[in-house]
Amino acid sequence: MDDASLFRTAADALAGDGWCMLTELLTSAQTRALADECMSLYAARQLAPARVVGAAHAATELRGDRTQWFDPAAASPPQRAFVARLDALRMALNRELMLGLVKCEAHYAVYPPGARYARHLDRLRDSDARVVSAVFYLNEGWQEADGGALRLYLEDGAHRDIHPHAGTLLLFLSARFEHEVLPATRERLSIACWMRQRPLDAAGEDVPA
Repeated sequence: MDDASLFRTAADALAGDGWCMLTELLTSAQTRALADECMSLYAARQLAPARVVGAAHAATELRGDRTQWFDPAAASPPQRAFVARLDALRMALNRELMLGLVKCEAHYAVYPPGARYARHLDRLRDSDARVVSAVFYLNEGWQEADGGALRLYLEDGAHRDIHPHAGTLLLFLSARFEHEVLPATRERLSIACWMRQRPLDAAGEDVPA
């Protein structure tokens, strides 16, 4: 599928259901390069325990992943390839849906065996900046028996379990869907991303993103 068709499919799904999965964002070689880099950073202890902003409980009670944010000024070649594709998708969603998305942010995330992320909403308290959430999975040879699904809670009370197969991109509207990460029996690798708009202050004025 060409980029125009791929991105239009994503836009149509977000406009309708509010979420979708894509499997053609990167080549298998590009995905593998990201997975190798993520695992190398993890093995070198360069990923830090994730924090939960404003959490009433210790972060480890809510989430057990370790993360490293992408630094645009020091991005590696695999990161640059990924960010370029994500940015192309962001601009296409702006054209199709007029979402006002101004930038993307992303970080590697590794969940050790048994780690989880409790049910939550990506829209941060008192901030409307995050509009579209995206998760890109890096796990080759993943089996459903390995666990680690992202459980997406739908508005009709049902849920969908998305297993973290390498090369899959999950997109959903940040303010609309609660979700959680279920424990896995092996290391679970992904890139968590958010497409952001310019936040509004209390008076409705743009705030620098």
